[in-house]
Amino acid sequence: MDNLKTLILGLGNPILTDDGVGVKAARELERQVDLDAYPNLTITEASAGGLRLMEVMLDFQRVVLIDAYYLNPEQTKPGTIHRLSLEDLRTVSPTQHSTSAHDTSLVTALDAAKQMGYQIPEELIIYAVEVENILEFSETPTPAVARAIPLVVESIIKELDISRR
Repeated sequence: MDNLKTLILGLGNPILTDDGVGVKAARELERQVDLDAYPNLTITEASAGGLRLMEVMLDFQRVVLIDAYYLNPEQTKPGTIHRLSLEDLRTVSPTQHSTSAHDTSLVTALDAAKQMGYQIPEELIIYAVEVENILEFSETPTPAVARAIPLVVESIIKELDISRR
């Protein structure tokens, strides 16, 4: 892994079936990665969107977000993993937690922070997992989403060139 100050942020609510995919992937990364070997790497979780999410990302040079991606039921292929950039977010439906009805979108929040002179990430990578159930209470994701979690973890480990414990 290079020396960029990096944040891996799993988004979601782990007791809402598939909505917790980002949190579950982040927790699995924490289990597999020796954080002492990577002082510039932080792995955490959040359920915030928009402005609050942007605030968590400030002062990191690279951010990897892991989130649920919910399309309309006719289009969704649960368990499908998308690797997106900030520019991609500008053109597609937002991931589950990058926007909020009571807040601004992550894209708008980052644009505003940049205009105000804040240090925003130079690189934003989003791993968005298509989900099917984000409304029912359960700590267990649906089977397709559960199968996607280790694939997301492996993709991030490879992309950031992180060694396992």
